[in-house]
Amino acid sequence: MNFSEQPEDLRPEELQQEAVQPSPGSALYPGDTGTLPEDARRVLVQLLAGPSLDGERHGKLWPALLRHEAMIRSRLAEIFLDLVLDRDQQVAFVRRADTGELEAPILLRHTTLTFLESVLMLYLRQLLTEADAQAQRAVVSEAEMVEQMKLYEHSQSTDRAGFEKRIKAAINKVKENSIISQIRGTDDRYEISPTLKLLFSAEVIAALTRQYAAYRDNGSKEGD
Repeated sequence: MNFSEQPEDLRPEELQQEAVQPSPGSALYPGDTGTLPEDARRVLVQLLAGPSLDGERHGKLWPALLRHEAMIRSRLAEIFLDLVLDRDQQVAFVRRADTGELEAPILLRHTTLTFLESVLMLYLRQLLTEADAQAQRAVVSEAEMVEQMKLYEHSQSTDRAGFEKRIKAAINKVKENSIISQIRGTDDRYEISPTLKLLFSAEVIAALTRQYAAYRDNGSKEGD
């Protein structure tokens, strides 16, 4: 017997080829070789498009995420990403996986916050904490956000127009990243996304708030 040859049904290359074949009926379009069901694929797309997925804004995707969580985590891990999920708050997003000493490619974009944007994020995070303590929705108005950032305007600043422009840009940034979403039927009232609770822990918020308060009390110039 020639032991260098294996039976036809046991050849490794054929077994490997069979392993990657999609399951019957899983193809969604001609040439589709994916194996995930359609709702799981849509969840992956939303997570990768970002900035988050939540039960209120994505009523159909949230239950799909919970149903296919293990498969979605596996697919994300293949591209060095980790799923952050809070079932109580019904929010989820992806971040770079902690790969230790392994140098992994970077897929996700990173956004650098300006001083005013950081101030606004801290303020919104504090409002979220206060609302949670009272079992209420975290809501903020545009006027309240503006007033909060104005506390950090340098007392000797003469560029009032420039400062107001930066305030507007900071508010637009949190809107674009779905940190706040406009409440229907209102012109300037917004609900704060619980995603902020996952992005910033209470300890980090407390430390940063102390530092920024010191800057404000010392009359520090915006941007320093």
